Amino acid sequence: MSEYRTKLLIIGSGPAGYTAGIYAVRSGLSPLIVSGYQVGGQLTTTTDVENFPAFPEPINGTELMERMQKQCQNLGVEMVNDQIIEADFSKNPFLLKSEQHTYVAESVIISTGASAKKAGILGEEKFWGFGVSACATCDGFFYRGKDVAVVGGGNAAIVEALHLTHFAKSVTLIHRRDSLRAEKVMIERVLNNPKITVEWDSVVEEIYGEEQPRSVTGIKLRNVKTKQAKDIKLDGVFIAIGHQPNTDLFKAQLALDEQGYILTQNNTKTSVAGVFAAGDVTNPKYKQAVIAASMGCEAALDAETYLNNK
Repeated sequence: MSEYRTKLLIIGSGPAGYTAGIYAVRSGLSPLIVSGYQVGGQLTTTTDVENFPAFPEPINGTELMERMQKQCQNLGVEMVNDQIIEADFSKNPFLLKSEQHTYVAESVIISTGASAKKAGILGEEKFWGFGVSACATCDGFFYRGKDVAVVGGGNAAIVEALHLTHFAKSVTLIHRRDSLRAEKVMIERVLNNPKITVEWDSVVEEIYGEEQPRSVTGIKLRNVKTKQAKDIKLDGVFIAIGHQPNTDLFKAQLALDEQGYILTQNNTKTSVAGVFAAGDVTNPKYKQAVIAASMGCEAALDAETYLNNK
């Protein structure tokens, strides 16, 4: 098993990880980024990005992350395509391991992100990024004047549905129960919005569409009480059943909140001195690339301060 030694190890290669790498290398920290299995992070599952600064035209999510990666490489950031499976923050330097490598680091930035929970619907995986999404803020604009559905019944689903009404012609909210699990004022907004139709006691059995170009054209619903099935023609489906932070590796090492997100102080400092966290792994609210990138910058600067003081 080969060994890497570094002043700063960055875990994750999304906007937070790459931005941390850019700022860290400019500070002379010689950072090492371990990419994780999904190089580029969740943004690589998004087709077009229109809300990242400095891009007047839409840019493909994968291309945006490839540009960030290239910028890191041009600046001299070392990268390893690997997945950390074990971490020990009990003493410094910190020890982390993958199946093939050992990493010894004086400081660590965790930017492993959060993964959207999927519903396990037939066709969901096939059309993910091609009409199926988990982020109305990211992708709602592309459904201007179109018909969409939101799957879920909690606050997240309601926020998604209301946001989509600013763009879509119609929004169908699909919930397996006969009442919504959200704040009363939010429920009232949904029920009083003329663009939103609620399909109560219903589940999506299939998402279907076209092959060329790959796109969603409809869903098959089934009422869980009457067992009656029906098709709804639409252009997009938003899965809003929550996100899962990618923090299983750190449960015994760092302070986490009830949902598993890393608790931070002064923005990026974790419960262990020398370990920092940035991006979606710290916050269930925003899920925006530009916010993750800004936190990556903060984490790099915090790591620099820590190492200089150390």
